[in-house]
Amino acid sequence: MAVDSTPALFVDPVTTATGEPRALVMMTGLETLWFNTGTLCNIACDNCYIESSPENDRLEYLSLDDVAGYLDEIEAKGLGTTEIGFTGGEPFMNPDILAILRLTLSAGYSALVLTNAMRPMMRPRIQAGLLDLKREFFGQLTLRVSIDHFDATQHEEERGPGTWAPMIKGLKWLHQNQFTFYLAGRTRWGEDERTLREGYRQMLTGFGITFDVDDPTALILFPEIDPNKAVPEITTSCWGILGVEPQNMMCATSRMIVKHKGDPAPSVMACTLLAYDLRFRLGSSLAQAQQPVPLNHPSCAMFCVLGGGSCSG
Repeated sequence: MAVDSTPALFVDPVTTATGEPRALVMMTGLETLWFNTGTLCNIACDNCYIESSPENDRLEYLSLDDVAGYLDEIEAKGLGTTEIGFTGGEPFMNPDILAILRLTLSAGYSALVLTNAMRPMMRPRIQAGLLDLKREFFGQLTLRVSIDHFDATQHEEERGPGTWAPMIKGLKWLHQNQFTFYLAGRTRWGEDERTLREGYRQMLTGFGITFDVDDPTALILFPEIDPNKAVPEITTSCWGILGVEPQNMMCATSRMIVKHKGDPAPSVMACTLLAYDLRFRLGSSLAQAQQPVPLNHPSCAMFCVLGGGSCSG
């Protein structure tokens, strides 16, 4: 029987399978610090980037004290961070989320919360807390709502049956109460960007929602991550060939805090997408995490370099 001697991809952090120097990204500054508030979610999406679900607790809930420690480090080290992002799971399932947001906003940061705008966000306690925060910290808080497609059927193909109407209810509540909100869509169905933006425009207009779909920050369209699709490794020469700048990669300006289940303390991960791969755990402090990141994962190539994706606002 023949033995496959083809070198495995995305193994060596220094060189690719063909022996070329692997691309890496130097940190230029911590503009955005992400907190994964926990992987538990009220729904299970068909292709969730981080496998969140009602059962997945591989990332535990972060506590107020966990977040406070990293905000203190930003100030103590003078890191100049301006934006704090919150992702999950569904952040509004974390029991400390309102206190965490208050602490973040009180410290003067802009806060970006990624949400599905469904039942967890619409609980009376959360609604009242969000209204208070909006009044007290006007202009600092933004919520980004996941609407995978402007068509309900395709949205529910990703999110599951019965997920469209509750999301629209939450979106209308945000609009009616004059929150600053963004939207996040997906490109998995193959339409070009112009078609997608026009589709979102018509959908939102139909609901009486005023929104600038042409603003790429306000409506971000995420590339897909297909674990079954072959993707090339990124070498140092790829930057020039592709016309992509390493300083524009997420890991040049952001890090994510997670708490792996069973760990005594949180960790700093290189990327919002690579929460479980311990090769991308950069230590427990932000100071330790200011190290170069080798692009040694298929998502680095598929989502960031070739897909042009970025989770930050």
